[in-house]
Amino acid sequence: MNRSSRSSYQNTNSRSSASSRAGGGSGSRAGSGGSSFYGDRPSGGRSARQSFSPQGEFAMPVSTIPALPAVEAFDELNMPKALLAVLTRQGVTAPFPIQAATLPNSLAGRDVLGRGRTGSGKTIAFGLAVLARTAGQRAEPRRPLALVLVPTRELAQQVTDALTPYAHAVRLRMAAVVGGMSIGRQAQALNRGAEVVVATPGRLKDLIQRGDCQLDGVGITVLDEADQMADMGFLPQVTELLEQVADGGQTMLFSATLDRNVDRLVRCFLNDPVTHSVDPSAGAVSTMEHHVLHVQNSDKNATIAHIASRDGGVIMFTDTKHGADRLVEDLLANGVKAAALHGGKSQPQRTRTLEQFRTGQVTALIATNVAARGIHVDGLDLVVNLDPPADHKDYLHRGGRTARAGQSGTVVTLVLPNQRREMARMMITAAITPVTTRVSAGDADLARITGARVPTGIPTVITAPIVERPRRSPSTTRGRRSRPANAGRNAQSANGSSSTAPGRLAVAA
Repeated sequence: MNRSSRSSYQNTNSRSSASSRAGGGSGSRAGSGGSSFYGDRPSGGRSARQSFSPQGEFAMPVSTIPALPAVEAFDELNMPKALLAVLTRQGVTAPFPIQAATLPNSLAGRDVLGRGRTGSGKTIAFGLAVLARTAGQRAEPRRPLALVLVPTRELAQQVTDALTPYAHAVRLRMAAVVGGMSIGRQAQALNRGAEVVVATPGRLKDLIQRGDCQLDGVGITVLDEADQMADMGFLPQVTELLEQVADGGQTMLFSATLDRNVDRLVRCFLNDPVTHSVDPSAGAVSTMEHHVLHVQNSDKNATIAHIASRDGGVIMFTDTKHGADRLVEDLLANGVKAAALHGGKSQPQRTRTLEQFRTGQVTALIATNVAARGIHVDGLDLVVNLDPPADHKDYLHRGGRTARAGQSGTVVTLVLPNQRREMARMMITAAITPVTTRVSAGDADLARITGARVPTGIPTVITAPIVERPRRSPSTTRGRRSRPANAGRNAQSANGSSSTAPGRLAVAA
């Protein structure tokens, strides 16, 4: 059966045409022009004006077959007792809304289209269904039974960490397949057999080209954060991978936002999906405060240093890798325990930096959009945009690092005089009414909103993360199977670090 003809929410199209259409819709995450305080934004990217359209999100399709009703407790679900036991050990009995609504249907094998903000529980919503429906099966070498596609390394590792206790309970093997790590070791894991694979698209494509993985045995496919994969230019790769999975399988698509790029995937690969939308906007999170702080160019550097010196952790987002590194140098010179997290760092460096942030060795994490999704830090109560994000979706996902799983948090955006109109449009698009305040370094208002303090001015040093180069295994080199000469590593496959969220927070992953 041709998978592109599965959906009742589409015109009949061939899968090859779906692939070509998907490829035309990918775009860059680059900024909208103008200058960043710590480095110029890349030129030639998406225009902020083009993104500010409430019509950008498509209407959720209506199922022709009625959905099963939501449940009030996990024990109402038809799941293996071993999975329920893990939930009980973690003290979790009440599902989050997206879990309560989608699990009865996904456990029954229905395709699912779910929209929920970061931290709303999407990982467990699809993870329990994948594991419950795969339990009792055994994968052949290099032929997984279930596939979870994610856009970044960090998110891949977070999903893997969140689901591993449940997978162990039902004796299923999981493998994370991401760029920036040893491809030989990942090939070995697949060769040993893994029922569930969590992967970034580029690295999975590399392994398939090497002959280390094939998808014809995959009966359950999940696309997590599908909108980001579309925006990062992964649509052609995602479409190519989806065309290789078994016909007639189950597909689940979860995302915090649904725009017209994601619409193409829904039309081509979901069959009469059960749809559920919860908290589509960060503005709907009652425990999240939004502040726009008007600052002057001459005072912005000092204002950033004061905020970064607060008592407690903060993630500060900037547009460029170079800008992040420059800012870290300035903050360290001012006595702030700062470190950078961006795509220019190796995966071991990124993993170590995140661990330093979680343990308090680093208090100010200066990040590019690589940290906008897939990063969970318990108790993080402040996120700062050093410049207005490129579009409202970036704003929502950056802000989603705080106020997770019912906790409270604050999102602050520093805005220069020439950025005020752009920021006002973005807030309207995001359906957010922020509190606007004019501030400067040392202000009582700045301290009240962010906890800002005067930096010590005593230079500090953060031990650099250890650089570990993946070692090539001789056995995997000899065992490569028919790898095409031009099948190199795909740089876009980069992205995974560790993130654990115990108890209820793990269920909100």
